[in-house]
Amino acid sequence: MNKTAKRDINLSFFMFTANLQPDNEAYTKVIIRHIQAMTELGYDGFDLPIHPVQTADHAAEVESYTRMRRAFDRAGLEGVRFTTNVGTTRTFDPTSPYRQQREQALAYLKSRVDITAVLGGESIMAGPFVFPYGVFPTTDDGDPLWSDALQAWLAPRYEAARPVLQELGEYAERKGVKLGIEPVDHWETPAPNMVSDVLDFLQGVQTAQTGLTIDSAHVVLGSNGPLVFEDNLRSAVAQSRLHYVHISAPDRGAVHDSWIPWGTFLRPILPVYHGPLLVEVFNAVPPFTNLLRLTRRKFWIPGEDAPEPGLPSAYDIAREGLATLKREIERLGHRH
Repeated sequence: MNKTAKRDINLSFFMFTANLQPDNEAYTKVIIRHIQAMTELGYDGFDLPIHPVQTADHAAEVESYTRMRRAFDRAGLEGVRFTTNVGTTRTFDPTSPYRQQREQALAYLKSRVDITAVLGGESIMAGPFVFPYGVFPTTDDGDPLWSDALQAWLAPRYEAARPVLQELGEYAERKGVKLGIEPVDHWETPAPNMVSDVLDFLQGVQTAQTGLTIDSAHVVLGSNGPLVFEDNLRSAVAQSRLHYVHISAPDRGAVHDSWIPWGTFLRPILPVYHGPLLVEVFNAVPPFTNLLRLTRRKFWIPGEDAPEPGLPSAYDIAREGLATLKREIERLGHRH
């Protein structure tokens, strides 16, 4: 690939919401307006969060997203590409020591593959879907587990989850959906935190359909240094398991004015990864304000919030993020 080749750049809908409310027709119209506006800015596709719901009726959930996809098509968005962001929960826990709960988690995750296929066809489902996101383990007395005690607690649960992710990968392959497990830093979730954690876990999962996602924020906040990162990157590519790359600032805010180490992170990725890049900004919307303890102001959302003169809107931040990423791709690109 040469440095002028076109790369797809997607935008995460975490800029606007963590819950698409697929049964809410009025909000679907709002989503469509954002997609149309961001497509006009130059984004090629969108990463849509699939909000977990406490239900076993996953068929109804899939149907609700099917109706939303039809609404997208009626609005002229047939050619727009979509990926999804999925997390597991206390209820739908693939690492549970209890077989019935693992089976419930597998059914939940298969439904998320179905939703991804409905929205994006042959697409990518990414996110923290091994351990329940943001759920830190404790002892029976309520004392948190850290360090060696945490690692000892994690080991049998990784083992329990491998058959679940193997079967899920086989199911996803039949649907044409790639699975990108996202390591998330230790401030947000107990495991997996690093790219190497996911690679170790995947040694027990045969299908390469189950792979990983690399996110610049988590690499910076909770990973090993550049040499280990490049070694992990080579391993992921050699196994055909690198399915998605997220570009996110360490503070999860604006990409264009951030501490992203562009050269260290992106230079080794560009020659070996040719899939979409995702601009991911966590706006100060629920549940991120509490979950990420955001102290910065919300990027006001056109059409939803009153304009705030002198302060950037979500569209401004998206525009600057896209321009910055394109500029860095051009600067760091090499001929191969």
